[in-house]
Amino acid sequence: VNESPHLYMSPSSHCDDIKAMNNFLPIPYVTVFLTIELNICRMVLVLSGVLQEEAPPDTRTLFHNHPMYKDSVTQLLSIPTKVVGPVGLLYVQQREVAATVPHDKNVTILGSDDATTCIIVVLRHTGSGAVAMAHLDGAGTEEGVMNMVHRVQELALGYPEGRLELQLIGGYSDSRNYSEELFYNIMPIADDYRSEKLRSILACTIGELNTTVRGSIHWPILYGVGVNVKTGELFPATFPDKGPDQALRSARHLTGGQQVLDVYDFQLGLLRIGPFNYDPLRGVDLWLEQTDDFILQHLSTSPEVEPPHFVMQIRATLKYIQDHPFPAVTVFRDNRPHYYRRDENSGTMLF
Repeated sequence: VNESPHLYMSPSSHCDDIKAMNNFLPIPYVTVFLTIELNICRMVLVLSGVLQEEAPPDTRTLFHNHPMYKDSVTQLLSIPTKVVGPVGLLYVQQREVAATVPHDKNVTILGSDDATTCIIVVLRHTGSGAVAMAHLDGAGTEEGVMNMVHRVQELALGYPEGRLELQLIGGYSDSRNYSEELFYNIMPIADDYRSEKLRSILACTIGELNTTVRGSIHWPILYGVGVNVKTGELFPATFPDKGPDQALRSARHLTGGQQVLDVYDFQLGLLRIGPFNYDPLRGVDLWLEQTDDFILQHLSTSPEVEPPHFVMQIRATLKYIQDHPFPAVTVFRDNRPHYYRRDENSGTMLF
């Protein structure tokens, strides 16, 4: 409304509030807010083609009430795991999110792995093909999921047809129920988020269906996944090359950074790292003196089932923190991010 009175109401406002305001507005403005009332609607959750009143409280309930997802899990797990190289890859680390579209000339695969108690979330709009991936561990979950929805919505503008497909990969039946708790935190956010005429369809490869038993120990079957941004194909994957600034990116969450950072600008084709700061890690010298087993037992949520390179990566991260206790000063000089662009010759990300 360009004329006085200048009124603003956020999209999260309740319809009853809008109706109440209409009682005090001149006729032209009543029409405006009635239009808003008609178009603001709750994002509904669709499971097995059926609208849900509320999200399932846990994975066991999900698979019991919707056994069709067991078939989709079986199908995904039957696909041979691909070893994906750096060419065309945008790797999403823990507590990061990235989004792009099928016609992105710089990225063909979004990928993430090393998920034991973490959950990798993939959100895709079927009409536009816009897709986002996040690697969530319980920190910044609500903000991270909402940011995914916002990013996919933005990239899907101009495509009136289509729905949102939400897929959860990773997590297993761990003894401390970390994965189950993370699932419980993710689902209400996806269910309660308010948006315009969007539906969410769920597929899960998590919990008991992503668990195998070896020597009385529960192990995750699937540690990582890739998504082909051109086709939307989802496939099991591992990523030996996890992108630039790996130790720096890991240092942020190892030192307690809670935010799920958006690391990719599709319009510019740039991977953006930082700027951010973290508190110096007290006793980092002492940590580096410890045995591999001590580091594994104390710095992992699932020490029995971590991949072989876990301790090596943690040591590299600790060494980085030791060398750069104040990254705002020594790494992000003048508050400048690290930008990486895809090299046309090699296909890898260069500074």
